[in-house]
Amino acid sequence: MGVDPLKRRAVFLDRDGVINRAAVRGGVPRPPSSPDELEILPGVPEALARLKSAGFRLIVVTNQPDVSRGVLTRESVEAVNAHLSARLPIDEFRVCWHDDADRCSCRKPKPGMLLDAARESRLDLSSSYMVGDRWRDIGAGRAAGCTTVFIDYGYAETAPEMPDAKVGSLMQAAEWILAREEPQEPDGKGQNETR
Repeated sequence: MGVDPLKRRAVFLDRDGVINRAAVRGGVPRPPSSPDELEILPGVPEALARLKSAGFRLIVVTNQPDVSRGVLTRESVEAVNAHLSARLPIDEFRVCWHDDADRCSCRKPKPGMLLDAARESRLDLSSSYMVGDRWRDIGAGRAAGCTTVFIDYGYAETAPEMPDAKVGSLMQAAEWILAREEPQEPDGKGQNETR
């Protein structure tokens, strides 16, 4: 039958430490508590624009267990997401509000957020990528069948097992992804054509 032309590719992105700067305390990254604390990392707008122009759907998948722990409010997380959405070409935000004790299917390293997005948006996970800065991100990407890219900041925590690539920034991740494959034409033709 061939490839389903309606299936799309995505780059799934962790939020804190990938798109915006995370405050590192005790060797572990922490999210901003409000848009006032938000700082988009250098090169992120350009990296996302390049991925978007190559035909990737950009989906943020973020664990926010501090809501379940009572440290952050859901409204503050949504305000940060809205601030990022207004400034960056992100298609969608998916948030897990749970902590480990909740035993949900969406908290990374479980792949629930990626699987739900793929089902709802007809995404081909085998042609998609997961970019993150923690072992949970890489675990979720692998479990979903995505190619994984680890942004290594040297956090004092468990390192991910066997990411497909290790880089130092989202721009480097985008360059690695784009070097691996040509943008797909809508009709599936002409990958080597020059225009």
